Amino acid sequence: MTPVLPLEDRTPSRLPFALPPVGIGTAPLGGLFEEVTEQDAAATLRAAADAGIRYFDTAPRYGHGQAEERLGRLLEPAGIADPVISTKTGWLLRPRADGSGTDVVTDWTERGIRASLESSLERLGRSSVDILYLHDADAYAAEVRATAYDAVRRLRDEGLVKAIGFGMNHSAPLAAYVSAYEVDVVLIAGRFSLLDHDAAATLLPLCAERGTAVVVGGVFNTGLLADPSDGAMFNYRPVPAGTLARARRCQELCAQYEVPLPAAAAQFPFLHPAVTSVVLGCRSAAEVAANAEALRRPVPAELWARLAAEGFVPEELLGTAG
Repeated sequence: MTPVLPLEDRTPSRLPFALPPVGIGTAPLGGLFEEVTEQDAAATLRAAADAGIRYFDTAPRYGHGQAEERLGRLLEPAGIADPVISTKTGWLLRPRADGSGTDVVTDWTERGIRASLESSLERLGRSSVDILYLHDADAYAAEVRATAYDAVRRLRDEGLVKAIGFGMNHSAPLAAYVSAYEVDVVLIAGRFSLLDHDAAATLLPLCAERGTAVVVGGVFNTGLLADPSDGAMFNYRPVPAGTLARARRCQELCAQYEVPLPAAAAQFPFLHPAVTSVVLGCRSAAEVAANAEALRRPVPAELWARLAAEGFVPEELLGTAG
């Protein structure tokens, strides 16, 4: 599957491999917001294979290992023999003393980071992964400096991962890490969408300058830009009335050009040349098919201009639209 917007002119990155432009975010397969059955998880991955999607982003924290375990069990039966996988570290799953399950605890030491990756590889049934992100390290700059960055760099040097980076929901700490370290790739969730341009101010230009690849998640801002209905969520919380009105206005503008709102939302990140890939969270085969269709739907330059005129698209990106 190829998005409508061309990717051959993407900013060159430090990645030692070609990262597919579209991936599946697996937090829903770990039970985010609601449980997903094993049957639906398998169908989701088969639909991804049918759509030509082979990049999957996961983490130990997604369902306390469930998302990784499902990828390990279900990718090959789904017909995805050579997936690109990113997972995350900095947090450990620790069994509770009473045997009732696991707790998630931070551990930025080299021992903890290695233990986290080893556990992830066991759940995934793999000997290595393509990308290892330090996960939600926003408030842990001292720990990253003291141990964590050097730990993941050594894992890369040893061939257990091909690329290293940071994944989080806030642009400013990501930009600080890109400035301070050699970062192959970052994953920024929710901060570069039709409703939130925070990453465009500093993070994306810096990544373009440094050759750091950018993966964008959360393009629907927790579902609001997929379906701006009453009761929608925005950034993992109930949507404020003003934000809901903005999303509905965006939907109205898209409708004037016969473009579904999810199509514009999914394709928006590719307007910035620093963006390498978009990951879309999916919990069913129907969601995979809908997102694939959204990425194929042509979005005319005239719509991007209308959206920019009302503040949904940064004006400086209009030269890349069409």
